[in-house]
Amino acid sequence: MPTAARLVAAASLALLAFIVSGQIMPLMPEGTDFGYFTYINIALGMLTGWILMGKRAGLGKTAAINNGITGVVAMLFWGLFVQGCYEMIQQAMRRHYDGPFEALLAIIKIGTEFGMTILVPQVIATLLIGGVLAGFATEFAARRWR
Repeated sequence: MPTAARLVAAASLALLAFIVSGQIMPLMPEGTDFGYFTYINIALGMLTGWILMGKRAGLGKTAAINNGITGVVAMLFWGLFVQGCYEMIQQAMRRHYDGPFEALLAIIKIGTEFGMTILVPQVIATLLIGGVLAGFATEFAARRWR
């Protein structure tokens, strides 16, 4: 059911995904074609905010912080998974893998490599601060507009 908390959570995580996507692009190798990278991350942020954070709002300040950080961790997980799947498909089209199981294992390997690339203090701080702010904004919306 649509609520103001779900809308605010979706908008907050979408904005955070946009900001973090901009911070990640310079960390990747030069000449990387990002394509729909930012748009996919924004969509994942919106879905995570709507589905995960929005329904858990309205339980207090501590729960708001936990809700925001949980939303960011889930968004980060799905972002790494989807981007890893996309990269695996690109490599599979170039016949990089010998079989389907090797390609599926490559998703985890690629996602882990992407995760290690973005493990810089600036991105981590943005995710943590943005998650807490998104949690508070969602909590405010849940209490303000019932």
